[in-house]
Formats: sequence, structure tokens, C-alpha cells
Amino acid sequence: MVQQMNELLTAQIITSFGRRFMVRTPAGKTYEATTRKKRIDFACGDEVLIGHINQQQAVIEDCLPRRSLLYRQDATRSKLIAANVTLMLIVLAAVPTPSELLLQRALLATEAANISPLIVLNKADLPQNAQWVEKLMFYQDLGYKVINISALCEVAVLRQHLQGECAILLGQSGMGKSTLTNALLGDEQARVGTISAALDSGRHTTTHAQLYDLDAHSQLIDSPGLQAFGLHHLQVSDLLHYFPDMRQYIGQCRFHNCTHRQEPDCALKLAVADGKLKPERLQFLQNITNELTK
Repeated sequence: MVQQMNELLTAQIITSFGRRFMVRTPAGKTYEATTRKKRIDFACGDEVLIGHINQQQAVIEDCLPRRSLLYRQDATRSKLIAANVTLMLIVLAAVPTPSELLLQRALLATEAANISPLIVLNKADLPQNAQWVEKLMFYQDLGYKVINISALCEVAVLRQHLQGECAILLGQSGMGKSTLTNALLGDEQARVGTISAALDSGRHTTTHAQLYDLDAHSQLIDSPGLQAFGLHHLQVSDLLHYFPDMRQYIGQCRFHNCTHRQEPDCALKLAVADGKLKPERLQFLQNITNELTK
């Protein structure tokens, strides 16, 4: 039976088109939904209260408390990605050339949002795959899970990680997210694009966030490909907590407000000098700090 609250129905947003949404009630009824006063701070995966207009249309009146919210923010605007996500699948592939910087940023976002990350190296059959298997060993050493699969052959390994989760596929265009979705669902519910070798980038085949049911207890959200992940919603004072290889040094610098640049007795700089911390990781921290303090 559909839960009612002041004649409102509970529903979940299963498709987000920006200002328009598709919502589904617990009974399985779907509506095309809009919002009051052009409110757009809703995301795919949100549980909401709706007032139904007719058999096809509804209005979203409010949002129920979220268990998590994944979004990105640059210097000028925020972009909601998904709500109530428990697992982020960060999808990479050797072709087209993936962005390790995007991976690093996505990992920071999962740490900040308390969402578990799973790095998925797709297209395992490609000859260039081996170099990325080696490159990703560093992230495994940090404690992140990495799986190496081919969506065209077998996704059983990936499916095991999705049980009981609300997972989101995130990555650049051309990494095979839609192919993975199709393989997991068992049919062609997501469009698959071809890769432009000349531009070394994939087409944007997914233009909106779409939630799918994998089973009665597991959901999957496919999101548009992205080339950048803005982190302006993070606080500089919290950054060290989001770096697994730097957390142990929190509070060990001589100065409590150490910027980890020129100050003496900086624990991070000493760790780099001792070979315990990669210099490029410290540089990444400094780059993010610069970005957030502009």
C-alpha cells in the first residue's frame, strides 16, 4: 500500500532531466513530475513527497531526509549528481585515455560524502589494460577496492559488489558505463555510444541520470559522462581527512595551521623526504588547497 502523509504520496526520483523528473511510488506507479517555484535541488535517488495531478503527472512537494548526497561544485555553480547513494563505481578504461586526476577527485568526493568507492577498470581485453592495472595498484595499497573486468564478457564479479547497494556509475564518456549497465540489466536499456578515436574521447551517450532496479534490494544509477569534478564544496581544514595516505600525519606538524609548503617541521614534507609519502600526492593536496582558497 502506498504510504500517505497529508494526502501526499512517497516516491523515489528514478530519472532527472534537470527541472523535470520521473518518480515512482512504492506500488510501482510512475509519474512525470515537476517542482514548486522552479525548485531544482532534487537528485536522482531522492525519496520525495508528491501531490498527484492526474494519472500521468505529479508535483514534488518536499524531499525526505537523505542518507547521502553526491554533488560537484566549481567556482560558480553546483551540480547535484545523485542522492542516497551507498557505493560509487568509478569507471576507467585504457581507451580512450582516462583521467587519473578525475579518479583522484572522485575519491575525495566519496570520502567527503561517506560513500564507499569501487574503482572499476573496464575493457580488460585491451592490450593497454596492463599498464593501468599496474598504475591502480597504488590505490589498492591505499585501501581502495579495484576490479578489472570486461563488460562485454562477464560482469558477475561486479554484480557481487552491488548486492544491497544503491550504486552510481561515474566516469568520463567512453569508459563503457552504459555497456556495463546493459550487461548488468541484461537488455539494452541504456544507449551505448561509439568512441571517437580522432578526439580520443567518448560521445556523451547518457544525457540524464537514470536509476535502475537490479533486484529487490539493489539499485544502479547511470549518470552522464563528465570530464571534471569540482570540489569547491569541500573545506580546506577537512582535506587531510580525505587522504588515506595523509590521515596519520594530522596534528603532527609544528604549526596547527600548517599549509604544508614552507613551514619548518611539516609532517607531510618530512614524510615525503623519508619516502613515506609520494611527492605528487602532496602536490595534489596543495593544488586542491589553491583551488579552494582562490
